Amino acid sequence: MSIDSYRFGSIVINGRQYDSDVIIFPDRVRDNWERKSGHNLRLEDIAEVLAENPEVLILGTGAIGVMRVPPEVCQKAKEAGIELIVEPTGQACQTYNQLCSARKVVAAFHLTC
Repeated sequence: MSIDSYRFGSIVINGRQYDSDVIIFPDRVRDNWERKSGHNLRLEDIAEVLAENPEVLILGTGAIGVMRVPPEVCQKAKEAGIELIVEPTGQACQTYNQLCSARKVVAAFHLTC
């Protein structure tokens, strides 16, 4: 998988456009990703990601970084041996493209805010 482009509210992955928040797994894209508390990420919002046991988890926090990643999410990733990268979505897309071919990466992107 690779990200072709990102702009506020839209991302193109392998030629397909998504207009809702997404999670990119090594073998699939899950669109319409919703969080229980909107802009506050909770562990249950990424349970599917943690079950995938990636080497790296990239969290795109939105165009201007509004989505909050609480300490318990960071701690859970650390305990699971997952490298956690938290960046505004534009930068996170670039990071994803740099890492996805060499490592097992899962990325969850908030596309707005």
